Amino acid sequence: MILVIGGYAQGKLEYVKEKYQTGGDDIFDFEVEDIAELERYSDGLFSDRQIILNNINSLIKKELDDGKDPEELLGNILSKFNNVIIITDEVGNGIVPIDKNERIYREKTGRFQCMLAQNADEVIRVTCGVGQRIK
Repeated sequence: MILVIGGYAQGKLEYVKEKYQTGGDDIFDFEVEDIAELERYSDGLFSDRQIILNNINSLIKKELDDGKDPEELLGNILSKFNNVIIITDEVGNGIVPIDKNERIYREKTGRFQCMLAQNADEVIRVTCGVGQRIK
């Protein structure tokens, strides 16, 4: 697994597409697609096909807004793929929100990103479209 992190609109997806020469059907974007669409990538068994999961942070937010546990869903998704690139926004480098739900979202997202980074083979931070390998 490869984890790509960075701020909003910093060129993470473009960096991944260029570096790993991939695109199109290999990209699943949780910001614009429903989780049911992910079924087109997997028959429920382990898949060696490389897949890009973009905007994992958006999936976490949607799950929390629906009163669900995002870690269970994300664990299930990740168990289906052997070759995955995960792209997520860093959400904890700013002002602490007043809204309790926003704080919970940032806390859950940050903790999940820590778990992903620990288990990733490679972690890349992208700023201004430039990737820096941090693991």
